[in-house]
Amino acid sequence: MRPVGIVFLVLGLLLLAVACTGIRIVRQSTALTVERLGKYHKTLETGVHIILPLFDRSSKPVSLKETVADFRPQPVITKDNVTMQIDTVVYFQITDPKLYTYGVDRPMNAIENLTATTLRNIVGEMELDETLTSRDTVNNKMRLILDVATDPWGIKINRVELKNIIPPKDILEAMEKQMRAERERRETMLRAEGEKRSQILVAEGEKQSKILRAEASKESRILIAEGEKIALIAEAEGKAAAVNLINKANPGVGYITLQGFEALKALADGQSTKIIVPSEIQNVSGLLASLSETIKK
Repeated sequence: MRPVGIVFLVLGLLLLAVACTGIRIVRQSTALTVERLGKYHKTLETGVHIILPLFDRSSKPVSLKETVADFRPQPVITKDNVTMQIDTVVYFQITDPKLYTYGVDRPMNAIENLTATTLRNIVGEMELDETLTSRDTVNNKMRLILDVATDPWGIKINRVELKNIIPPKDILEAMEKQMRAERERRETMLRAEGEKRSQILVAEGEKQSKILRAEASKESRILIAEGEKIALIAEAEGKAAAVNLINKANPGVGYITLQGFEALKALADGQSTKIIVPSEIQNVSGLLASLSETIKK
């Protein structure tokens, strides 16, 4: 092969190698910024791109996916002068690779410092109890402030979370004692409420028992009275019917005399020593005198 041919072959290989250095393949959810002669030229999105070798220079791939930044705990002083440690988690996404590349130096350090200062400003206006019970409020305030501050950097803050809030040891001990006392108070209240309900149920049971016994006694007396009433009515009706039958039969003197003897016999069986003789049976005075003598003996 002639020397000229070798030279052209070498030049061709060099041109091919240089051309290959100008090919850029951008992956999904990433982007590249291109500078031409040191000045921003364009942003390369997903796909295959060709840049001018030796004139264009591309940056490192910038991820467009949502990123989670877990920052170390920061000392924060509350409004009532309590120093505690709070660590935060920030969820952000790069929306503009150009602003992200040229907007701020070391963006992650900038976000961390901005998060710490914002957290101190917000918590510094709150007391300890309010800080512990208002995490959502602090999260929303921080997200709004960070989102506005990082917008010129091409960063979108999606969410901010307070991961841990660690009060001082003496505050933790006081909180534990307070929680223990609160649990004991609730236990005492529940026990007293249970005893109260138990006593109410017992009283209600005794009340119902007395009412039932009274109603049973009342019904028993009513039934007895009704029975006695029916018996008296039946007895009276029987006597009236007997009298009517006797009157209708027009009894003679002998029957009346016999009934008088029966009455006298009943009187003689009693404790009385005196006998009153009806006028209707005075015609049998002799017999009555004999009976009276017998009674006296």
